[in-house]
Amino acid sequence: MSEERLVEIETKITFQEQIIEDLNNVVYEQQQEIERISSICDTLVKRVKELSELIPGIDASANEKPPHY
Repeated sequence: MSEERLVEIETKITFQEQIIEDLNNVVYEQQQEIERISSICDTLVKRVKELSELIPGIDASANEKPPHY
């Protein structure tokens, strides 16, 4: 193999390693955001359930899924 060919291959590998690292960082940040949003959703569901228990006249069975689901 010529020196030029080796340099070209090393350059491509370096570029690919950088791309993989960048993609890994993006995936990590997305996972952090998913966990944050999931926590917010869990908190909201809990609050809605608590509020629905406090409001008179709300039929709890109206919020349940029908048996065919």
